[in-house]
Amino acid sequence: MMKHIQEKMLFLYKFSQAPKQIGSVTPSSAFLARKMLEAVDWRQTRHMAELGAGTGAITKYIDAYNVNRTNVMLFEKDAVLRGGLTRDFPRFACYPDACRLREALRAEGVDRLDCILSGLPFFNFPQRLRDQLMDEIMGSLKPGGLFIAFQYSQQMKKQLGTLFDIEHVHYVPLNIPPAFVYVCRKRYDTYE
Repeated sequence: MMKHIQEKMLFLYKFSQAPKQIGSVTPSSAFLARKMLEAVDWRQTRHMAELGAGTGAITKYIDAYNVNRTNVMLFEKDAVLRGGLTRDFPRFACYPDACRLREALRAEGVDRLDCILSGLPFFNFPQRLRDQLMDEIMGSLKPGGLFIAFQYSQQMKKQLGTLFDIEHVHYVPLNIPPAFVYVCRKRYDTYE
């Protein structure tokens, strides 16, 4: 219980310091984490990344669902949050910059990812950064792979629809703030 309160306080503090980078005043709820992870076929997922892992609110559910020991890579820009992830999830490699996703894959000896989860607040980023991140995501994800992202609005739907087949958009009201989970699949004919 105490760890949960400390996590919320740290998240609130980080939000107050960099709201455009953090995106929310509180970590993601269990309802949001479960909605994101229910689309993952864990038997077929060998390599996965979580972008914007924060305090590990979704990461802890990845760890629980991950019975086949999928190789998981975490990305978190904030050094304090990244330190917490490294401490709490020592089996998972942790990197500071999702804009260098392909470089991290090479360092890990991974060709392509089967699934990418994202908690990045794309709407808060300038379009150039969004495009750079999407380029890294598209270049790292195998054809037919899943990109599952939550957002607090539907602002990214158009851009995601030009890059992926959007299979579902789930509304998760039991999150603060309420969120949309985009379940997207990389097309087989998409650039490499």
